[in-house]
Amino acid sequence: MIPRYSRPEMVAIWSPETRFRIWFEIEAHACDALAELGVIPKEAAKTIWEKGGAAKFDVAKIDEIERVTKHDVIAFLTHLAEFVGPDARFIHQGMTSSDVLDTCLAVQLTRASDILLADIDALLAALKRRAFEHKDTVTIGRSHGIHAEPTTFGVKLAQAYAEFSRCRKRLVHAREDIATCAISGAVGTFANIEPYVEEHVAAKLGLKPEPVSTQVIPRDRHAMFFATLGVIASSVERLAIEIRHLQRTEVLEAEEYFSPGQKGSSAMPHKRNPVLTENLTGLARMVRAYAMPAMEDVALWHERDISHSSVERMIGPDATVTLDFALSRLTGVVDKLLVYPENMEKNLNKFRGLVHSQRVLLALTQAGLSREDAYRLVQRNAMKVWEHGADFLEELLGDKDVTAALPEDEIREKFDLGYHTKHVDTIFKRVFGEA
Repeated sequence: MIPRYSRPEMVAIWSPETRFRIWFEIEAHACDALAELGVIPKEAAKTIWEKGGAAKFDVAKIDEIERVTKHDVIAFLTHLAEFVGPDARFIHQGMTSSDVLDTCLAVQLTRASDILLADIDALLAALKRRAFEHKDTVTIGRSHGIHAEPTTFGVKLAQAYAEFSRCRKRLVHAREDIATCAISGAVGTFANIEPYVEEHVAAKLGLKPEPVSTQVIPRDRHAMFFATLGVIASSVERLAIEIRHLQRTEVLEAEEYFSPGQKGSSAMPHKRNPVLTENLTGLARMVRAYAMPAMEDVALWHERDISHSSVERMIGPDATVTLDFALSRLTGVVDKLLVYPENMEKNLNKFRGLVHSQRVLLALTQAGLSREDAYRLVQRNAMKVWEHGADFLEELLGDKDVTAALPEDEIREKFDLGYHTKHVDTIFKRVFGEA
């Protein structure tokens, strides 16, 4: 993660200070449970909380110790003992390093999930507001980048709202899946620590006990979590690309807000580039890239190895920090998006009624023509619009084969835009529960 694409609240979750504080809380909660079981003195558990809780852990000193021990958890415990004193001998009783590391990662990922869920909520609010604002703003729908049939800009935004609503549900499930605690000792058998300790720590940290942790929490959970982040990032990119296309000069139906003093190009002063949504496309690529190593982490050796460790030290912070930034940026883009209904209308009419071809096709089939014959009649008139800039309605009215099947008033009626927007309220009720 780099400062340019980072926000402080999410970054703080992954700071060494936060990590060591969570490690301490895991150890201290475990000591409380061990004290209840009579494994260690209750006064020792109290001392550990008091002295460790008041301690300000020295990250540089822990790193210095680790350079000798070559073991991060041992380095931390050595440093913690300096604050706690003789009662430090009761810390980490029956535990293994993975108990601390995996449980800590679960805490960090659940906290990160809560921030991401809040990000999605903010984005959904912006999408809903703008969708209702433009519910009836007619624009051309495109398939393959080519004019298809009319829709509304509000329907476009409603689609994005529905997609991010699904993303939110997936993240809720991913958060639940990742929120597991492992305090089960070497190879996960609880041989040297009672399962009650795990249950106690899990409850204190808002987690649930991992049913079978071997010596690590199974990484299929993490794979699903990071895959979910990748899907959300893809949805971010989908909306970003839509905006980028709509901002193209020859389209210009919508545009990122261009702030006072902003510069679009170092060479061309006239430029107003879609830099925010282009940036979102790049960030989405990175978040998706983090999903693959998470999947490769699933296959660990026997009860544990640490081939996943270096991966997660990178992808944990990077994926969550990057997606947090991307969601926030996208919310800002949607919130301030400049929308140009006049250009939408101009583009809609650019090919002089061509977008109504399907209605004429269907009317001809209902009048008795075969679909093949109806298609041929409509297409030959449509090609005149493409190739010679003709008016589609006039060409149809001048085609004796068409008028032999359909009266003039019925042909003209097929060019009513309202036909294409008659079910917008139905769509909005399905998406938002209201219209």
